[in-house]
Amino acid sequence: MSSSLDGPRDLPVSRHDLSTYAGRVAHAADLCDPRTLFASSETLRHSKEILVNYKRGGIASMTPDLWAAKKLCDATLHPDTGLPVILPFRMSAFIFSNLVVTAGMLQPGLTTRGVLAWQIANQTLNVCINSANANKSTKLSYTQLGTSFVLAVGSSCGVALGLGRVVSGLKVKGADGSGRGVSLGTKMVLGRLVPFAAVCTAGIVNVGLMRGGEIAAGIDVYRTKAAGDDSEQGSLGKSRKAAMIAVGETAVSRVMNATPIMVIPPLLLLKLQGRLSPRMVLPVNIGLIFATSIFALPLALGVFPQRQAVAADRLEPEFWGKGGAGGKVEFNRGI
Repeated sequence: MSSSLDGPRDLPVSRHDLSTYAGRVAHAADLCDPRTLFASSETLRHSKEILVNYKRGGIASMTPDLWAAKKLCDATLHPDTGLPVILPFRMSAFIFSNLVVTAGMLQPGLTTRGVLAWQIANQTLNVCINSANANKSTKLSYTQLGTSFVLAVGSSCGVALGLGRVVSGLKVKGADGSGRGVSLGTKMVLGRLVPFAAVCTAGIVNVGLMRGGEIAAGIDVYRTKAAGDDSEQGSLGKSRKAAMIAVGETAVSRVMNATPIMVIPPLLLLKLQGRLSPRMVLPVNIGLIFATSIFALPLALGVFPQRQAVAADRLEPEFWGKGGAGGKVEFNRGI
């Protein structure tokens, strides 16, 4: 992210108003723009150079070229390290990376082996994305990485298989509504929502475990600068309470992102399936997931600001009274 570039002068955080949900959604749409994936290393290098020139005072004000350079750097570079995030795990690649595993999980009539395979694939992708985009002020060990992967896979597979068996065992009422049980339509809907429950459960477990080191050690917090303040700001220290806020908000946003993607396409496909030939089921499923993902990801990422600001008094006592503008401190929430 451009905030990691060298220079005493701060770049504007965004061209959009991040104090509003609409502004954060528009900013998230910039971060998720797939067109940034096709920028060459030379274009990225040039973008970094002109942004550094601005931060060092060589350019007086933001221009369209600077905003385009900032958009590319924000979508490509990690805000803590300044290094490019591995391409498949950037938010701008999420729609495509997630498309394959989501389409696999939402296939109608998956066998037990298929459920296990696609849940493992999904959690592998989640671990990679969480690791690549997490706050880097606290290092994550390979032991933590492996533990979180195993537990997330276990929870997702357990929920998927367990709920699948529960739903398949539900009694169905007669065609005339007689007898105890649920209607056939209800049973089919519940069956299509099993992957959603598995993904949400494992997503929360995955984020919590992957970033548990941040909660244990804390993450760096900084004074919130007033408008026009270009002074250097060092870390005030590491806060465990800030880490809990960051990890909790990230887990909520992941569930909010998964909800439309894992609910709308399978229910629409269920409605359309009787009208589709078998060979069209997979292409239509992929199309529905892709269309939903385009809108769902920015809407979910925009719920909370990535650079979160909170009152210093909400954190540990050592930060009380050390806030900047408005008595607040800020930290990188991660994505």
